[in-house]
Amino acid sequence: MFDTVVVATDGSESVSRAVECALDLAARFEATVHALYVVDEGRVESLPDRLHDDVRNALDEQGESAIDGIVELNESRDEPVDLKTAVRAGRPAQQIVGYVRDTEADAVVMGTRGRDGEHSFLVGSVAEDVVRTCPAPVLTVRQLEE
Repeated sequence: MFDTVVVATDGSESVSRAVECALDLAARFEATVHALYVVDEGRVESLPDRLHDDVRNALDEQGESAIDGIVELNESRDEPVDLKTAVRAGRPAQQIVGYVRDTEADAVVMGTRGRDGEHSFLVGSVAEDVVRTCPAPVLTVRQLEE
């Protein structure tokens, strides 16, 4: 049923449960997980030019850290799944949907909120855009309260 599952991450704590769900789903169906981080170019473009390089480098490092965290989590499992990683740059929702199309993914797993927190009432704007435009089913996972 599922051969390819994309998990979108921004490295935030609120996405950790979504990552676990993606790995569990892939293990259940012996699927490959594609861990995707998108460097939000909008965050860079909205700043003064003199800050672009520093912010871009910081976002690249954040992406590497987010992806490394998923790799480490997968490797710590009793039975790790086949995992591929990718980093893209652009508008997050567009890049996620484009990646799903490029990989012909069967499903997307993502958190309902990212780094920007509670700016939407029920679902974050990136998750909402992906749900509305993605050709594959999207599983949105809410981070439970501690």
